[in-house]
Amino acid sequence: MPELFSTYPELAAVSLPTWVDLASVIVGSAGGVAVARARHLDAVGFVGLALLCGLGGGLIRDVMMQVGSVYMLDSPFAIPASVATALVAFLFPQPLDRAGSLLEWLDIAAVALFALVGCDKALVHGLHLASCLLMGIMTGVGGGMLRDVFLGEVPRIFQRSNLYAVCALAGSAAYYAAVMGLSMSKLWAGLLCVSVTIGLRRWSLRFDVQTPADVDLGPRVSAPVRRAARLVRITRRRAERRR
Repeated sequence: MPELFSTYPELAAVSLPTWVDLASVIVGSAGGVAVARARHLDAVGFVGLALLCGLGGGLIRDVMMQVGSVYMLDSPFAIPASVATALVAFLFPQPLDRAGSLLEWLDIAAVALFALVGCDKALVHGLHLASCLLMGIMTGVGGGMLRDVFLGEVPRIFQRSNLYAVCALAGSAAYYAAVMGLSMSKLWAGLLCVSVTIGLRRWSLRFDVQTPADVDLGPRVSAPVRRAARLVRITRRRAERRR
């Protein structure tokens, strides 16, 4: 059996150790089963949401990049780990019932880990800054987006929230800057990415900082323009009178 604490390019989606990939899959799947438990779904629902949340973001990333392999299909661990997480949670749900705010913590932890592996895969394949950040964001929030779509809800990334997708962007940017700008070890850069993502999310929840919605800058922009136009007209009239 492959060693989980080593880097195997043929098994891993990124250049980080294989266990980082699996950790993101398991944490993401756990977030999915927490939602399934809250909605009292059956075993198929548990497995379905686990697969969507644990592997959906990586699938979107791989389809968009069209380089390398599709991680969830090539890895011998990814799908079994996600399904096992769902079945264990379905058969032994009491820890989920007693977890309290577990869903919120699992959600942002999954976003942090997925942003890390998404940005790293883009780095491995030599994509530029904007693409690396986009891959980090899409991997981070893709699973949750698919979960909401399958549940018939507006995805959270499209709603006013406490810096959900922004956290994935910040974590990806921190990872890129640490690796490319500071030449930091990828494991330490990964810890920085996870810390920034989770820390920013918790800060936004603590102080209720939310992304803006229903913004209309039209009146603020048009008012100075109207004043400037009125001033020009007045100036012209005065100039004409002097003539």
